[in-house]
Amino acid sequence: MEKVSFELENVVVTYLDKEVLNIEKLAVHQFDRIGIVGKNGAGKSTLMKLLASKIQPTSGKLKSHVHFGYFEQMAAPMLGEADAQLLGKLAVPTYSEGLSGGEQTRLKLAQLFSSYAEALLIDEPTTHLDQEGISFLLDELRYYYGALILISHDRAVLDELVTTIWEVDGGRVTIYSGNYNDYASQKQLERDQQSQAHVLFLKEKSRLEKAVDEKMKKAEKITQAGSMSKREANAKPNRMFMTKSKGTSQKNVQRAAKAIEHRIEKLQKVEAVQEERKIVFRQSKALKLHNKFPIMADRFTLRVPEKILLDEVSFQIPLGKKIALTGCNGCGKSTLLHQIATHGEELTISPKAKIGYFHQMSYQFKSEETVLQYLKNRSEYDEGLLRSVLHSMQFVGTDIQKGVKSLSGGEAIRLQLCHLFLGDYNILLLDEPTNFLDIQALEALEQFIIAYEGTIIFVTHDKNFIENVADVQFTIENNKIY
Repeated sequence: MEKVSFELENVVVTYLDKEVLNIEKLAVHQFDRIGIVGKNGAGKSTLMKLLASKIQPTSGKLKSHVHFGYFEQMAAPMLGEADAQLLGKLAVPTYSEGLSGGEQTRLKLAQLFSSYAEALLIDEPTTHLDQEGISFLLDELRYYYGALILISHDRAVLDELVTTIWEVDGGRVTIYSGNYNDYASQKQLERDQQSQAHVLFLKEKSRLEKAVDEKMKKAEKITQAGSMSKREANAKPNRMFMTKSKGTSQKNVQRAAKAIEHRIEKLQKVEAVQEERKIVFRQSKALKLHNKFPIMADRFTLRVPEKILLDEVSFQIPLGKKIALTGCNGCGKSTLLHQIATHGEELTISPKAKIGYFHQMSYQFKSEETVLQYLKNRSEYDEGLLRSVLHSMQFVGTDIQKGVKSLSGGEAIRLQLCHLFLGDYNILLLDEPTNFLDIQALEALEQFIIAYEGTIIFVTHDKNFIENVADVQFTIENNKIY
């Protein structure tokens, strides 16, 4: 029998009087391979910090029976030794000051895998990692001998590594067997079953309401048949008994109607599955581009201080296509996007190009507008579509009335993406838009890209994302573009 690595019982975590987690019973066993999924803010990282004993539960019991390793997404690398062979394999610089996001992630992974732990708690390890780094991570974890608990927005990584999914929603944890693909299929089945149950609920409710209506009409007819003048009643005394009988009959019918109404109240209500409004980003005719290749380069060289990134390359960006720009960290992808965004001199860019640019930085808004006002003031689309787009990017309920200045980093990134797709642009440049987005927001972004009529060049290392949306893939390698 597998030994238990972690146990949680009647665990509640509250923050500022808000219940963040409420777990009745949960256990991690010796060789479990668990993927934690859920929307931003659902409590995934809180659950991971709880398991790592970084925070304590407000109430309940948490027991850890193993020595574990912990990879925290937002934390800087700890001071500590790492295996020299792993550092070389991951191409981590020998200096530790001024490391890029990708280099910090690689250093933390080298430190994590330098010694064996009976359990690994890993929170979003693929952020900033290129495909080479992701391959290293998969190789290290594929045959890892111990309990693995992993938070990731990379669906391909979850499919490869986990056999159980913990879905965190509203502070509760629901367990699904299988990898992410199996979980997605089970969620779809749940939605289909809910949809069928909703149809049956409406049908039964309608049938019962019709039966009530018929009973009430019957009672009304009895009333009409039983009404007569006093003279008629005196002239035909036997009619009095008939009237009493009819009165009793009427009460019976009304009683039956009440019983059916009571059944309607007792019917278990099944809500309709919330269908997303189909999103279409239509461009005004004034913004239409007609060049078959709105961005071109002929023997183009891209330099940064002391380094050539692209050496006399030629390429053409086709109109209206979704182009994935791939390559290892530091090969020049972000620098090339910046050159296009700033209309670099050696590039040929259509004079009618209106470029929207999403780059890797934390967005901060300075205006006094609310989320909805911010988009309304920068878009010609109707409010219904704006609300639908915001809802897709998880701005729900009163979120759209939040002031943009008070948004968290993740919310600011999601609003910036909404703005780009709704703005007056015909070319979008998206540099690592998938970083810091949860899976639901990622899937919404995929729908945005598919529905967009303009040209998009995007950088990401998310394999599933590329497969789902890219029409064309350009790769930078050895100072060339293929």
